[in-house]
Amino acid sequence: MGVQALEHVTVRCGQLRRTRDFYVDLMGLTEGMRPDFPFRGYWLYLGGVPVIHLVEASDTAGAWGREKAPPAPREGEPDTGAFDHVAFQGDDFEGMRARLTEAGLTFKERVVPGGKLKQLFVPDPEGVLVEINFR
Repeated sequence: MGVQALEHVTVRCGQLRRTRDFYVDLMGLTEGMRPDFPFRGYWLYLGGVPVIHLVEASDTAGAWGREKAPPAPREGEPDTGAFDHVAFQGDDFEGMRARLTEAGLTFKERVVPGGKLKQLFVPDPEGVLVEINFR
């Protein structure tokens, strides 16, 4: 007995609407039904599953009411605390690269050794690194 699938990732947001727009307008997720929690947030869906949960960062926001921890510095990379990145499967490398460029976002490109996988890496407005894989 163990885990069977990844359900979702929750991002605590100082820029809630901007982060929602990043995932909806640029990444193509859709905003959907969210329970009536006592804190602001969004559930963002991919293929009918709410894979990204956004919660407003405040002294009492989030599932456990935790205070937002100060970021730990990590030289040369955007800081996401202990959480490093979230990855999505993409279907149009050139199209996504153009969308990110048009949005004025800084991103990195990588071709995995062997040449069968291209990747784009872009931080969301909260600094969480988003990896998009193109096979």
